[in-house]
Amino acid sequence: MTGASPQAVAEAADVLRRGGLVMMPTETVYGLAADASNPAAVAAVFEAKGRPMFNPLIAHVADLTAAHKLVAMDAWAMVLAKAFWPGPLTIVAPAERECPVCDLARAGLDSVAVRAPAHPVALALLKAFGGPICAPSANRSGRPSPTSLAAAMEETGLAVQAALDGGPCAVGVESTVVSVLDGPLRLLRPGGVSRERIEALVGRLTEADDDAKRSPGRLTRHYAPQAPLRLNAEAPLPGEAYLAFGPWPNLPGVINLSPTADLSEAAQRLFAALRQADSANPRGIAVAPIPHRGLGEAINDRLKRAAGFIG
Repeated sequence: MTGASPQAVAEAADVLRRGGLVMMPTETVYGLAADASNPAAVAAVFEAKGRPMFNPLIAHVADLTAAHKLVAMDAWAMVLAKAFWPGPLTIVAPAERECPVCDLARAGLDSVAVRAPAHPVALALLKAFGGPICAPSANRSGRPSPTSLAAAMEETGLAVQAALDGGPCAVGVESTVVSVLDGPLRLLRPGGVSRERIEALVGRLTEADDDAKRSPGRLTRHYAPQAPLRLNAEAPLPGEAYLAFGPWPNLPGVINLSPTADLSEAAQRLFAALRQADSANPRGIAVAPIPHRGLGEAINDRLKRAAGFIG
């Protein structure tokens, strides 16, 4: 069953209640969705992705009211949620005593990563289901994240009992993750909301290497194609595919993330471009320098992890 009609959404919610998996669109990437309170369903997500069990999953909710049932939202969390939800910001906060998100989804931690996605199909599914949904990117672990239903089905489609088509993802990189646990606010993962926008509201974010285990997507090698990546490349070497940024000749093997050097456009195209370049089986994939500002920070983070750098 594939589609995004009200009937398709209702049937997908029933699949989740029965412990099945659903392909769910969000504004960031397509997710492999499961009932966050069902350990068996969450285990099926880990199995389908080949994901390490110590890597926590984000609990998606329909709104702030639903988030309060999962985590303790302090004043800073409320500021962030009211400013950026629904949207590509994940907040890591202390789990409530009766939090329904299972230990497996939380990787055994006393915190939960939670966000409200800004996609009408995702929100419709969350409201129809009535509880938190874990929906990590629908790629096999370490592979580029899918930003279309076709790419998602190619990666982990055999594991789902329903698929909702929400069109191409508008953001194209995963959510920003910020911790509001004890101490200063910490940036655990750059993503779809830039550091600058967050810091304009809450002041300077500190780095969080010691707390990175609380965030998804922090493995050293992540989002990786089969071909090796060479970053900050001004031009490709023989046999390499090339991800350009800005004006560049339209040559064979060249995929331009944004001919106009627009970081938002580059973020939207990043994972699809990696997949397209990798499909040609090049000796390597060279990537043009990406400015480390705004969404460029998230793009460079994903590229470093794809290349195997801690970053």
